[in-house]
Amino acid sequence: MLLTELAPNSTISFEALAKDTELAKQVQTNLIRLGLLDPPADGQFGRFSLQALKKLQSLLKISESGLGVQTGKALNEIKEAIPLKLGNDLASRIVKYMLAKNYFVSLGEKYYNIVYLEGANSDGTLNNDAPNQWNDRRMVIEIASGIPQIVGNWKATTEPGNYYTQRPMNRQGAARIAFGQYKAWQVGTHGTSDRHEALVQVAKIKVCRDLNQDGIRKGDFIDEGLFYVNQHWGYDMEVVGRASAGCLVGQSRAHHREFMALIKQDNRYQLNKNYYFLTTVIAGDDLAETFPA
Repeated sequence: MLLTELAPNSTISFEALAKDTELAKQVQTNLIRLGLLDPPADGQFGRFSLQALKKLQSLLKISESGLGVQTGKALNEIKEAIPLKLGNDLASRIVKYMLAKNYFVSLGEKYYNIVYLEGANSDGTLNNDAPNQWNDRRMVIEIASGIPQIVGNWKATTEPGNYYTQRPMNRQGAARIAFGQYKAWQVGTHGTSDRHEALVQVAKIKVCRDLNQDGIRKGDFIDEGLFYVNQHWGYDMEVVGRASAGCLVGQSRAHHREFMALIKQDNRYQLNKNYYFLTTVIAGDDLAETFPA
């Protein structure tokens, strides 16, 4: 069945929708397009898909208790469920960049976008991106009512420190995450001697292998897999040093705790504690060139 074939005055129950893979994919594709459901559209209409569909109905004040004509029409026809109001502030420029790259942007209150901005200061201005320094940003962006807001902004690194660049844990070179977006982390525990709550890698990502130890991605071998590239704290170290072998690391323990407390308020995590968090890693100079301040 197609969304356009829904019969007037009839409603497909959520249970029946979950059994119709092709129809479920159509619904999911549109929910993803509207920023209400994480990709991909896999036809498995479970808790997250149901949450997103009910969210759409709530936003549009549709009272159907399943997939009816009003809901189907909305899925097919509306351009935005939460109209974006983008300016030239840092949060808006990041969102514009993500949309231009066809990255998923999550919309709604307590639906958070985790973003790392490499080689940039807290206001988005560029720095020299020197190696072994905490000169990147870990950010959380919320778009509750269409206006992007940075609700978390902390000092971080997206790159390995000098120690592991020079003594890589992999013979092909230290891992430096490839710019892009990945749905690859769950809440878990990082570390051995100083164990702490973190986002732990559970799905494949791409990394650049710095075999020549020049600290630059260009020309590096692209490796894809599970590499324990976690999002953890940096032990309050003054320089990166041994705090990162290629993970996404916030410098301070206190700020990392703030980060974890915030993202655990996300409605998707509250629905299912096994939720896979999306994270976007952006080159600060590419953002500045593409969408200048």
